Amino acid sequence: MERHILHIHIPAFPIAVARVSNPELRDRPVAVVPPHSERALLLAVSAEARREGVFKGMPLGKAIARCPDLITLPPNPDLNKKAGRGLATLAARYTPLWEPSRPGHIYLDVTGTSRLWGKAKDTAASIRAEIKSRLSLPGIVGAASNKMVSSIASRIIPTEGVLDVDPGKECSFIAPLKVDFLPGIGRARKKALLEELNISVVREIAALGIDTLKLIFAHQAYVIHQRALGIDPTPVYPPHREPVVTEELCLPEGENEDQKLLGILFKLVERCAYRLRTRALFPRKAGILIRYCDHVESRRQLKLEYLSFWDFDLYRPLQTLFFKACTRRVGVCFIRVWFWDFSPSSGQLCLFHTPLSDQKRSYRIFQALDRIREKHGEEAIRYGRVT
Repeated sequence: MERHILHIHIPAFPIAVARVSNPELRDRPVAVVPPHSERALLLAVSAEARREGVFKGMPLGKAIARCPDLITLPPNPDLNKKAGRGLATLAARYTPLWEPSRPGHIYLDVTGTSRLWGKAKDTAASIRAEIKSRLSLPGIVGAASNKMVSSIASRIIPTEGVLDVDPGKECSFIAPLKVDFLPGIGRARKKALLEELNISVVREIAALGIDTLKLIFAHQAYVIHQRALGIDPTPVYPPHREPVVTEELCLPEGENEDQKLLGILFKLVERCAYRLRTRALFPRKAGILIRYCDHVESRRQLKLEYLSFWDFDLYRPLQTLFFKACTRRVGVCFIRVWFWDFSPSSGQLCLFHTPLSDQKRSYRIFQALDRIREKHGEEAIRYGRVT
């Protein structure tokens, strides 16, 4: 059966979301950038700002020099996450096979849904219209027989609309495009292609043999050649719904002092541990995500050595993981911790009475703290390190 893949693309997603709640930003040059530094890099740029020569990744000071009327907004991950959930809910109405690739970008596999929604191009038009009417977001939808071509189609339309690539015409569609439209060709490889092989468009890559491409792409030469021909067998992966216990915190201003960050980490672990105890779940794995003020993220995961849902048992490995993840001197603006791969409690009681060890005394303290918080609220009693 012929595949039909759609790619929803909301250009400059954080700015589009901000314009919904603040219409005064419409039709004006806007950029999202971490505050308090002229050297901060722009995280998102509106079309109006791009026309003034401003682009994503440009330092703020240079951007203002090029566009004095530039309006800057701080990142708002909570609002973006809320808008992302709304976009995902809308996409899920059309097919159970939908994959969020990044904020404002969603793949949909609508193969076999023609009796419900019509042809793929008609489905794309319906989705785009619903995004506009229900979410007030400007949407671009690309339709093709695979994920790569549908994504490229959604990127080359200058304004809102739908671009449909007919099956069998994928190669001719991408042939005249610049080589950096292909996934896997970044700035360094683009420079190498231009300088060493004098290649600038996709059709020239498609015309080369695998042996020649191996000089630049090594073991990825075959995949790059297939992409240059418009071939991408990658399936649409639905969101992973593995049970997870997670806590996160946004810092209004960047923080880079280890002791304060460790206090925040302990508070997040403490909340997770309480939720694990109430559900009698023992996590086997844990992870941490740190987002810096320049929007760079660092993610680490580990397998826990033994099963436990007590605060200090979970905090020690997360503290080690924190120092592996937090290696830059840039301020941290967001921390998330999570636990998953749970093992339920066995419920087996001890056959013999054993003396009350120091560890068991600590566990009874945790239980007493839980009862106090359940009765008087979470802030009724706190550890000194989290104040």
